[in-house]
This record gives sequence, C-alpha cells and structure tokens, in this order.
Amino acid sequence: MNPSELSEQEVLRRGSLETLRLMGIEPYPAAEFPVTGHSVEIKENFKDDEEPRQVAVAGRIMSRRIMGKASFVELQDADGRIQLYISRDDICPGEDKELYNTVFKKLLDIGDFIGVTGFVFRTKTGEISIHAQSLTVLAKSLRPLPIVKMKDGVAYDSFDDPELRYRRRYVDLVVNKGIKDIFLKRTKVYNSMREYFNNAGYIEVETPILQSIAGGAAARPFITHHNALDIPLYLRIANELYLKRLIVGGFDGVYEFSKNFRNEGMDRTHNPEFTCMEIYVAYKDYNWMMEFTEKMLEKICLDVNGTTKVQVGDKEIDFKAPFRRVTMAQAIKDHTGVDITGMDEDRLRQVCADLHIEVDKSMGKGKLIDEIFGEKCEGNYIQPTFITDYPIEMSPLTKRHRENPELTERFELMVNGKELCNAYSELNDPIDQYERFVEQMRLGAKGDDEAMIIDHDFVRALEYGMPPTSGMGIGMDRLVMLMTGQIAIQEVLFFPQMRPEKN
Repeated sequence: MNPSELSEQEVLRRGSLETLRLMGIEPYPAAEFPVTGHSVEIKENFKDDEEPRQVAVAGRIMSRRIMGKASFVELQDADGRIQLYISRDDICPGEDKELYNTVFKKLLDIGDFIGVTGFVFRTKTGEISIHAQSLTVLAKSLRPLPIVKMKDGVAYDSFDDPELRYRRRYVDLVVNKGIKDIFLKRTKVYNSMREYFNNAGYIEVETPILQSIAGGAAARPFITHHNALDIPLYLRIANELYLKRLIVGGFDGVYEFSKNFRNEGMDRTHNPEFTCMEIYVAYKDYNWMMEFTEKMLEKICLDVNGTTKVQVGDKEIDFKAPFRRVTMAQAIKDHTGVDITGMDEDRLRQVCADLHIEVDKSMGKGKLIDEIFGEKCEGNYIQPTFITDYPIEMSPLTKRHRENPELTERFELMVNGKELCNAYSELNDPIDQYERFVEQMRLGAKGDDEAMIIDHDFVRALEYGMPPTSGMGIGMDRLVMLMTGQIAIQEVLFFPQMRPEKN
C-alpha cells in the first residue's frame, strides 16, 4: 500500500511493528503457541473449590483497561471471550519491565494476537478470568478493527453496512456478535444431512465441475475454454446426469454436495455460485422421496435448533412431518381461479395476458405454466408444502405420471414462499428421454436460452438400463437460511459474489 494512503492509526501501528523488531521481538513468530484451553470451556469448567487450573490461551485483544501496574484485557478466541488479568510484576518478574511498560502498554493494540499462560481464578466482582504469568506477541494487527462504542445509549462505529460486511467477512466475523454462529449452524446442517444419508447406507460421491454439456437443469451456464483440448467447457449447472450414470453402474444410492454455477441474476435468494445436494436412490419413486425428505428436514431442524420450529422474520415455520401436498394444477386453481388442465400453448398465453403476467414468444407450455405458478402461487406457501404432479413440458428428465401421461411424477417443496427441494421419479426410458431432449432443442431454437442440450452419452447410459429411481435436489444455501432465520442468501455465504471494488 502507498504510505500516503495510510490512516493515522495505520501509520502508528506500522511504527509499533518496527519498534517491536528493534527490541528483538518478532511480531509474527514462526514457533507454535501450545494452546491448552478455550474461553467458553474454561468458564464452564471452573470450580471455586478446586486447585487453580493452569492454562495457555491465545486470541485477539478486543478491549483493555490499563491501571498502572496492572491491566484487564478482553481476549477473543475461536469460541468466545474471556478476561485476562495482567500484572507487570507477574509477566516481568525480574528487573526488566519493558515487556509490560513498553510492549504491552504502548506497542500492542486492539486486534493484536497474543498468547498468555496463567491460572484461572474468579475476580472480586465475580468474573472468571485468567491471571497471566507470561505474555507472547503472536501477530500484529496493522489495521484497526471497527469496534462498537456506546455513548449515552447510542452505538458508534458499528460495522453494519451490508456491502462492507460481505466484502470483508473476516472483519464481520470478528466484530459482529452472532455472525460466526450462523456458519457453525451451517456446518451442523451438513453434518446432520450426511448422517441421515450415511445411516441409510447411501454413498457420498464426487462428479465433474467442468462439463462438455451443461445438463441436468434448465439454466444459463458459465462458459470457459480448455486450452489443451481446445474445446469449450461449462461450469456445471447441476450434477444430476452424472449421478444417474452411477445408478446405471450399480450403486443403489448416491449423493453429492456440489458447487453449481448459473449465469443468472443475483438477489436476496440467488447467488451465481451456490451449493446443491442431490441424492438418487434406486427402486424408489417420488412418493417415497416425499416421506424421506420431510423426515430428513425434521431431523435437521431438531439437530440444529433443538425444535422443529424456526423464526424467519415475522413468520414461524414448522418442519414437523408430514408436510402438506398440493398438485400443481390445484395450486394454480386455488390462487388464480383458472384450471389449466388440458390447455394448449395459445390458451396458456392468453391466461398469462389475463393475469397480467409478462411472457415472451420463446416460452413454451412449460415456461408459461412456470410463470403463472411463480407469479401467482409460489409466495403463498409459507409452511412446508409439496407441490406435485407437474405438466410434462416442465420436466424433461422426469417419468410420466402413472395415472395421467400429460403429467410427471415430480414434486417441489415450497417453504417461506420459495422452492427448497426439487424431486422426481426419474425418467429411465431412453427413447422417451431422447424425445424429451429433442423437444428441448426445439425450444432452444425458438430462443429459450435455458433449454437443455441433448446429452447423447447420458441417453446411451440409459440404454444399458437404469432401474426405477427417485432423485431429489435441495438448495443448501436456502436451507441454511431457513435453519438460521436469515432472509438474504448473502448472510449464509462466507464470501458472496460482489461487484469488483473500485480502486
């Protein structure tokens, strides 16, 4: 950084850095610091009637009160915060008091990392603290943290601007209470889901991110180029077709947590890079998958929050199984008064016009029905609800409904007005699958840039035979939003996509 661009605080901290080195103290030592305790655990296990416990702790200085020969420091480690009592004569038992008088009092700042050894005790005010017996500088912070200061009940210097928080998540995690807990819960969600699948005997696998055909979903892909092969490649929009190849290969159940990429808009529920979990189980159908999914979500909610209920904004959502089931046609009829059963493309286009839904000429029956549902129905489903039996035009990878060949055996789970899960009785008829791909190509020729491309190798795989299979995909970021009560996807991503910073 250009020295002329440094703030006064940054200049002072760099000066302290150099002074430490001149004193023979390395501000970024290479040696390990043997941590033996953490803040929360130390306080939970403290007992007044036991011998004082010796501990070694490390973390950031978050506040300090210097009172002559003794000081109190608030140290923040990975788990929380704990108070340190630092006495000059304890950490400098000899004649040389420079470690306290100069290093601690003048050259260390809020945000610096230190290591302390000492014993645990309770102060006269009742706070469990660590009486320091040695102090080690572990890392000098060259930028001041935006520590909130309270004056007359008003908070100053809050780090609450969303754009700054998302760009500088490393600062957000340090200074804003509760942010780290969101991401710890995210890990609990993943662990709970893995446990559910593993206990059922299903296998976690990995499939390609770089793909020669952007398949498995209707979405606009990111395109890159492979120099050695001199071919275009796509960042995957879904992993569905590869996972079903593994069912062909003889696995009874496979799942994957996959990073997917869709070259589309960004808003409070969409990020161009997102995590999806997809699972495929042989010899099952979408009715079985509905029960499997609702039990899974009930388990996750209990594991993460200790209850089946979560608060999202002003809404309480209950993941107690079973969930409500409503067909797509019934949902549209309930919320528009229109029965779309048997309607052709022209009639559906007129329905959209009557309902003041904006559409374009590239949209076929499936897209038109999707627009009607998205505009008029989706937002009404706050409690978990399975929307079932989608028209065949909306579901090119789904088995036809066993009772109505115009429909498919598909469900989407709606929660808080948004899709959370998508699942099928998988299409395993290679001839039908090829014809569906051809229809997708026709839509692409009309201008639908989300239409699928024929994946000839996938059709070939089906020709070797795939057993009856049910598959389900769930947006992990949206699931974490629900389990943590967040209304913006950026709150549950460590590093959401942002516009480049202006220099």
